[in-house]
Amino acid sequence: MKKNVIILGASGTLGTYLTSALQEFENFNIYACGFRNLNETYLKSIGVNPVRVDINRKADFEQLPKENIAAVVQIAGVMPARMEGYNPYLYLETNVIGTLNVLEYCRLSKAPKYIFTQSHSDVAGHWNTGKLIPPDAQREIIYKGDHAVYIISKNTAVDLAENYFQDYGIKNVILRLPTIYSHRSIGDMYVNGQKSPIAYRFMIQKALAGEALEIWGDPEVTKDIVYVKDFTQLVIKSIISSKARGFYNVAYGEGISLENQVKGIADVFGNGKIELIYKPDKPSQTSYLYDVENARRDLDYNPSYDYYTMLKDMRDEMSFDRFKEVPGNNIFR
Repeated sequence: MKKNVIILGASGTLGTYLTSALQEFENFNIYACGFRNLNETYLKSIGVNPVRVDINRKADFEQLPKENIAAVVQIAGVMPARMEGYNPYLYLETNVIGTLNVLEYCRLSKAPKYIFTQSHSDVAGHWNTGKLIPPDAQREIIYKGDHAVYIISKNTAVDLAENYFQDYGIKNVILRLPTIYSHRSIGDMYVNGQKSPIAYRFMIQKALAGEALEIWGDPEVTKDIVYVKDFTQLVIKSIISSKARGFYNVAYGEGISLENQVKGIADVFGNGKIELIYKPDKPSQTSYLYDVENARRDLDYNPSYDYYTMLKDMRDEMSFDRFKEVPGNNIFR
């Protein structure tokens, strides 16, 4: 008998890629749930079940299966990158109370596994050290700025998931996400409530136009960059693996320098003919490096996309734009 997999937040960028990848597994019934921008026609066309669910509304969960569940995956939540202006109440209402509603659904439906996408801002105090951040790193959050209440709400959601594991035996799998690189039509984000271009997408557009690219600050500063298709691999293996439990870093597992990041964009999207301009007086990029060894051990995770392979795949995704009929993102991931 097929097992049911529930994806909450299926209409966002990560959810769209995950839903597309999961529908290839014939032993799963996929329920793709979203609140805004849920394209039922598209989802039915790829063989999944679209369900309009707002995780803030307990009654909406009545539409979902009550048994035979393999896993519930929660990508749905409110995040700063999609918030115009600033409303901290939305973080608490959705990321805390909404998560509690999801966990109650897991309990009542006897779901054995709950997979939650956590922000890597929970370990922001470990960034810029040049050291690998382990999956079980102690929380070090920044209590100032537009991410503060956000990450407080996400940490509370993680604590709720641990409570439901200890009280009800629902295995929690916490996936710590940095920026997940991908191709989708939306190219902007919000920083402190103001719209701003996504840096790598901005540089790709400049390279396609044949314009010069700038390298700010220290060109040797490294960052771990992970592609959306390795994110989907890790989620799927978290669903399948009997060992999956606790924190896993969603990452490639090694860093790449800013200079090589920009050179890669110039090579792949500008045919190597793009001028590079160094701006050492500008601020350097934030550096973070993540340890993925427990994901390799427990989940048989093997990142498939190094930086250049990722850029080439993004170029291919842009060429046929398979998600062009899917609405863009909004405040909900």
